[in-house]
Amino acid sequence: MKGKNKTAIIAICGPTASGKSELATRVAKEIGAEIINADSMQIYRLLDIGTAKPAEPDMGGIRHHLIDIAWPDENFSAADFMEAGDLAVSEISSRGRKVIVAGGTGLYIKALLQGLIDSPGGEAGVREKLKLQAMEIGGRAMLERLREIDPESASRIHPNNIARIIRAIEVYELTGVPFSEIRKKHGFADNRYDVLKIGLNLPRHELYARIEERVDVMISAGLENEVRKILNAGFSPDSKALKGIGYREMTGFLTGEHSFRNAVELIKRNSRRYAKRQLTWFSADKDIRWFEYPREFEAIMGNIRQWCDKRY
Repeated sequence: MKGKNKTAIIAICGPTASGKSELATRVAKEIGAEIINADSMQIYRLLDIGTAKPAEPDMGGIRHHLIDIAWPDENFSAADFMEAGDLAVSEISSRGRKVIVAGGTGLYIKALLQGLIDSPGGEAGVREKLKLQAMEIGGRAMLERLREIDPESASRIHPNNIARIIRAIEVYELTGVPFSEIRKKHGFADNRYDVLKIGLNLPRHELYARIEERVDVMISAGLENEVRKILNAGFSPDSKALKGIGYREMTGFLTGEHSFRNAVELIKRNSRRYAKRQLTWFSADKDIRWFEYPREFEAIMGNIRQWCDKRY
């Protein structure tokens, strides 16, 4: 690896329906790489249609890692992904293959490439107390409480994101140190690997059109039956995997919360909103080189080849 101590990794990221999986497969064929999945839903067994999980023909003969490694009721965290990802990187590299990490779960990618903040574990009593307070006074009041002890964290969190507000207050109550200070100390500054980051994006109207088309394809492919089978297999509607977009809404239809038509519209709406959140997350990373795919495939490959030439 031409004097490099850290394993070289190509990371392909971006919002849902931007073409990450297809690009990763094409690049892997070109450079002799294997792919590590970084989509937090594709890790789950039985969840195939609603996660746009690549089928065998779509993999193009390329070996994919960290797909179908957990059951729908398992709590698979970013720390679990980092551990599993490290093992996959080591195994791929040991066989002389290049490594591509591809997916849209920003926290998973950041955990693998830069590590996780060493923050304290939660305490059930503290968290339960804060949840009750949030139910009584609401998210905006809780956010104002956080602003008094940690204005920097408060400025980063939306009032509707109760879980993050509670976590930031919890960290302060357990340590006496604002969560923002813990973040600064860590800074996600330790690059664990030598990374080229490729981001995919499209004009908003085109991205949304792709999202809606993808949802229509999922419905035609039998998303309703897939969710029905998962529920009939004994998995609770409250399972972590069934809280994902597509599964949550279709579960709502099957349990009588709303109509089939409303479920489909909710999947499309929530997918568009998720894409916006993904773009907000990834846009904060100034190391990402952005492209449109497939229009700029040759430019992408030019960047990758040039980067690889300096490392292999």
